[in-house]
Amino acid sequence: MRLAVIDCGTNTFNLIIIELSDRNEYKKLFKTRIPVKLGEGAINKGFIAPNSFERGLNAIRDLNAIIRGYRVGEVIAFATSAIRDANNGQEFIEKVKSLFGINITIIDGNKEAELIYLGVREAVKLSDNVSLIIDIGGGSTEFILASAKDIYWKESFRLGAARLLERFSPSDPITGQEVQSITNYLQEQLTPLFEAVKRYAPSELIGSSGAFDSLVEMIHGEMNGEPLIDSKTEYEIDPRKYNQIADLVKRSTLDQRRRIKGLVPMRLDMIVISCVIVDFILSALKLNKLRVSIYSLKEGALVDFINNNTEIN
Repeated sequence: MRLAVIDCGTNTFNLIIIELSDRNEYKKLFKTRIPVKLGEGAINKGFIAPNSFERGLNAIRDLNAIIRGYRVGEVIAFATSAIRDANNGQEFIEKVKSLFGINITIIDGNKEAELIYLGVREAVKLSDNVSLIIDIGGGSTEFILASAKDIYWKESFRLGAARLLERFSPSDPITGQEVQSITNYLQEQLTPLFEAVKRYAPSELIGSSGAFDSLVEMIHGEMNGEPLIDSKTEYEIDPRKYNQIADLVKRSTLDQRRRIKGLVPMRLDMIVISCVIVDFILSALKLNKLRVSIYSLKEGALVDFINNNTEIN
């Protein structure tokens, strides 16, 4: 059986295609991502702007062509913050169904956090100690306190990089005062996280895919760190190297960021906000260990499907 998972995120639409055996073992056949920026221009206004809506449909058209080429038997498609929070999100889902026959399920932040955990647990060696898992999306950011055994606390906050970028419209490069304004806002919004951290005392930060992949790639490109390779699913980042690359990102203009080795064009604007978020969490929670999981939401959805052999709901 061939199975495809489509993750309709705020920044990118992601696709993974696998071959599933009778013993529920799987082999990856194909994966890709398409920059969509579904939240561009209107994410804080509660709708998907016309140009973004069209980019989303074009992305699904391209992904559907790939899926048909691989003769996939089952497609799991789900949508997160940009679509679930938009007053025309349901319209987008109905359009996709009518044009391509693909059913997209909107998942809430709680389910999103659960699936991220399942994906990270596949990629990273967790222990009995509590880790803080973070997934910085475009519309929302998920925080999960968990060990190898279980999730102890999780919450999705409307603090995605695209949402914060539109809200604060920072200068180019971002100023110290703007960083402080964003930091103050995070401090105010993340009170539930700080309460949970007091109880569960995480020993490390694990960043899930997305912006964290870019950190690994920039450290490789600029500082001769480890490259991303298909056979490796977790990386440890030296905090000193993280600080150096984050400082480079924050003091650079958009044009200068285009020349940072390892930084892909789709992350040129939002990587600044992502670094501000990571800086704040590492500092506020006094964490000095940082790991990166290459797996995230779509892999978690795959694990969930295999475990339950049902569509996500």
